[in-house]
Amino acid sequence: MLLCDDAPGFRALLRYTLDEEPDVVVVGEAGDAEAGLRAIAELCPDVVLLDISMPGGVQGLDAIAAMRDRSPATRIVALSGFTAEEMGPVALDRGAHAYVEKGTGTVAIRHAIRAAAATPAPDPPVA
Repeated sequence: MLLCDDAPGFRALLRYTLDEEPDVVVVGEAGDAEAGLRAIAELCPDVVLLDISMPGGVQGLDAIAAMRDRSPATRIVALSGFTAEEMGPVALDRGAHAYVEKGTGTVAIRHAIRAAAATPAPDPPVA
């Protein structure tokens, strides 16, 4: 799993929480979407937890599609301070496998990660 959030303290909290899970391995972290795009190509994580409200040239919602293009088998969990009613449908429409609000706590985040990880990988493209 790759953690992609611009708040170092929040990433540290997530990593600490997820490191306690026997079925979750955090392979890397990124502080913005551009770094996340580089990391996904290098690390090939099964799941990316992506904050969709980060500064930088590539915004989180645009990063969803770019990550899907670079690694179609990677599942993306969109994370935001916006409510699920506000941004969930937009994130899912852009290609996220799950959406979770930051304020819901780590139990909901872990559930969203597991739900996304359980989503079947797409078939490889036909040559």
